[in-house]
Amino acid sequence: MTERFFNGIDLTITGILVCSVTSLAAGVLTALTYTFRQTANKNFVITLAVLPVITQSIIMLVNGSMGTGIAVMGAFSLVRFRSVPGTAKEIACIFLAMALGLATGTGHIWYAVIFAFFINGMLVLYTLAAGFGEEKNPVRHLKIVIAENLDYTAVFSDVFSEYAKAAHQERVRTVNFGSLYEIDYTVILKDPKNEKEFLDKIRQRNSNLEISLGRPGMRGEYL
Repeated sequence: MTERFFNGIDLTITGILVCSVTSLAAGVLTALTYTFRQTANKNFVITLAVLPVITQSIIMLVNGSMGTGIAVMGAFSLVRFRSVPGTAKEIACIFLAMALGLATGTGHIWYAVIFAFFINGMLVLYTLAAGFGEEKNPVRHLKIVIAENLDYTAVFSDVFSEYAKAAHQERVRTVNFGSLYEIDYTVILKDPKNEKEFLDKIRQRNSNLEISLGRPGMRGEYL
């Protein structure tokens, strides 16, 4: 049984090589796009570069067999659940690499080339676009440790009113055998540039005990 190449030409050894080279080029382009303006794990970048040609090879091996296709689908599912969670961008790049491999594996070379340049170009454009996808309201998770003799319900009220649009107390618990309180807040800052000044004011109230300020729900970046 033969595959079809370029929608009409029988797939030969030359055709397989053309598909493989196209997959590798598309994978390298996707890997370079992923590393654009961010730090990246070398192993993950290499995986993105070779994933299209791996997917292409699997599609060519399936070759219309329903049983083989179901087995491959099950194998992909097992790999997904055996892998560590990835960020939204990592998942998008993995799906892009697999889609490119599907395109070359079914002989749609020109579609794969156009698709690779278009999608990767859009990813770069969105990365360069100022303000695109950035949070409009800088919501932060604030954790403060205070001495047990302080009234945690009102000790930071004036600081919050000066630097935050809103501040909600989420949780209070005792630490260090009950000698300290640990308080969790969700705050919406008026101006992120004043974070240091905001923390300095809090440090003056809590006797320079532990304070942490960060983005809430970092797991929200994962799919």
